[in-house]
Amino acid sequence: MAARSYNGSMQNTIAKINLAAIKSNAQHLKTLSKGAQLFAVVKADAYGHGAIPVARRLSGVADMFCVAIADEGVELRAAGISLPILVFTPPQDREDALRMSAYDLTATVADVRSARLARGLSVHIKINTGMNRLGCPPNGLDGLLGELEGCAVTGVYSHMYAPLSDADTAFQLEAFKAAAGKVKAKFSGAVAHFAATAGILCRPDCLFDAVRPGLGLYGYAPEGLSCEGLRPALSVYARRLQTFEPPFGGGAGYARAQRKYARLSSYRAGYAEGFARGCPLGTGCLCMDSFISESAEDELCIFDNAAEYAARAGTVCYEVLCAVTRRSERVYYEG
Repeated sequence: MAARSYNGSMQNTIAKINLAAIKSNAQHLKTLSKGAQLFAVVKADAYGHGAIPVARRLSGVADMFCVAIADEGVELRAAGISLPILVFTPPQDREDALRMSAYDLTATVADVRSARLARGLSVHIKINTGMNRLGCPPNGLDGLLGELEGCAVTGVYSHMYAPLSDADTAFQLEAFKAAAGKVKAKFSGAVAHFAATAGILCRPDCLFDAVRPGLGLYGYAPEGLSCEGLRPALSVYARRLQTFEPPFGGGAGYARAQRKYARLSSYRAGYAEGFARGCPLGTGCLCMDSFISESAEDELCIFDNAAEYAARAGTVCYEVLCAVTRRSERVYYEG
């Protein structure tokens, strides 16, 4: 039976989220990971799917959850999620560190400053092996390790920037193995993790002790990789507001009509809901809050495949999924 996440307005779009599909995707990725622990990435409200319901559904599959910022971890703790939670963004001030401590969150340390702030916390060391987004460069690791007295170092990780490139990945892999070995020599219980969804799908040499799937949990693979075995979990529906016979010729939203229509309906979804203005959902231009269609269905499915929509919008699945549940009433079901 479907369960609504809150008593939403009839004016909202409806995001229908298949929790059974998310669990199935997680189990499939865990099988591919050959015994590695599964650190489920539920940042950005689980890529628009709802972090709390997703985390609850994965509590029997995941070994840890990963979030971008401490606030996301606090939200999970407040909802009763008890598994370890890794915060990807290092603490930026003492207040960040105190909140992580109060809610039993695992901090990322990437430099001496964040290591000093994280004293007394459980931490994972982030190594910059070439993505150049965040992390300690390998030649700075000795200095960082010297600042971790008082920390419980429970992990070490990095991130692939070009998993489909053998040369780039080999370079990163060599650097990560050396860094992880150095960390484990000092902190024997540290868990090494390097592969996200792409690594799980195409780099069995990069699995290590744990994996960090994000996009794959929700049914998609990064560009260039097969989605076989994964099921999209999200579809979005727009509610019909009005159906009418156009009284004059005129337009179809903010556009001159290309022909005369016998019937048009207005639907409640627009670019304020996260849909791209350049990708019409019906006839004519997409407005901020609505669009026009020749359909007369009470609920019209306007989104059920992030990969297809991203191709039309000229973007990537990640951006689409994080956007299209904006102002939606979420309805969860097992199917």
